[in-house]
Amino acid sequence: MIVVRPERQDDAGAIRDVECASFPTSAEADLVDRLRGAGHLTVSLVAGLDGEVVGHVAFSPVSVGSGSVGVGLAPVAVCRSHRRRGVGAQLIEAGLAACEALGFGWAVVLGDPAYYSRFGFRPASALGLSGEFGGGDAFQAIELTAGRLPMGGGLVSYTHEFASLRSSSG
Repeated sequence: MIVVRPERQDDAGAIRDVECASFPTSAEADLVDRLRGAGHLTVSLVAGLDGEVVGHVAFSPVSVGSGSVGVGLAPVAVCRSHRRRGVGAQLIEAGLAACEALGFGWAVVLGDPAYYSRFGFRPASALGLSGEFGGGDAFQAIELTAGRLPMGGGLVSYTHEFASLRSSSG
């Protein structure tokens, strides 16, 4: 049975292994390490099975010009052997609930609209939000607490640790 829990200090290596195995480069694993080092991992959850970390999700602060602060979901990773079993969904649902419990009223993600819409995400552009990494309809937002989504807030900015993703993808 999968157990979703907060990251512990001794999980860092296993999280890095999951991230590296889930993406074509180490960019996402490096991002998680930088976010952790800067104290910007707002919520970091792991999915465990029989004591082994098989998935991870991270949320970090994002903001708009008005000063409204939300969270950005990135990255989410699941070991190939445990994909298509609902592990990613469990991580995302638990992560969104944890963010809401911490008082965050909204979240954004850059990902597949068909997948993330099932959690309530919708195109951010329809809400007057844009992402600094572009993404079109793949840049999505969700309101975690009624009335807290900064409708028409404009550009959503991530922490500086994300700048390396822009340079590694270019």
